[in-house]
Amino acid sequence: MALLSRLRPRVRSPSRQGVRVLSLVALLALTLGAREAAAQSGSYQEHEVKAAFLYNFAKFVEWPAASFPDATAPLTLCIHGPDPFGPFLDRLVQGERVGRRPLVIERSRPVERLRGCHVLFVAGSEHERYGELLDGLEGASVLTVGDRPGFLTAGGLFRFLLVDGKVRFEANLPAIERSSLTVSSKLLRVARPVQPAAGERR
Repeated sequence: MALLSRLRPRVRSPSRQGVRVLSLVALLALTLGAREAAAQSGSYQEHEVKAAFLYNFAKFVEWPAASFPDATAPLTLCIHGPDPFGPFLDRLVQGERVGRRPLVIERSRPVERLRGCHVLFVAGSEHERYGELLDGLEGASVLTVGDRPGFLTAGGLFRFLLVDGKVRFEANLPAIERSSLTVSSKLLRVARPVQPAAGERR
């Protein structure tokens, strides 16, 4: 694809323009297919590609109106545990909106306030508390994302993983169906679907 070849990133510490290119590459991976866009992520570090996907997830999900105090309230992306993204994620979302809502990032939000997040990335260091954290979000309109084995089994919705050195993500379809979120079929088509085994919670 000529368009994709023109989008190949060249640097590891991107400028504002480079950040937008990576965002577009991630978006292409969601809409055109991960295989076509995979080569475009080769010049970026793993945490940068994950950050771009995390940012783009918000564009493919609808939250109930009741999860916002008003029509222009921000969409909050929370990081729980040590932040693997650093300033890269801040640069990525700076000035960006999802519809009319600005995107804001919160770190170190107390556990009892995580239900107020819209997108929640749970750091791998918290894996021993996955069950406790996700049980506390039961019934809340929170798009939960992790990157360690066991996250979906504990009830998380999406999990990053590496396949042949490329960042991919799994979707916990039963948990998504039970949630109050509306997830675009475009996103689910790209995700690796995960179905629970008999008697297993996911």
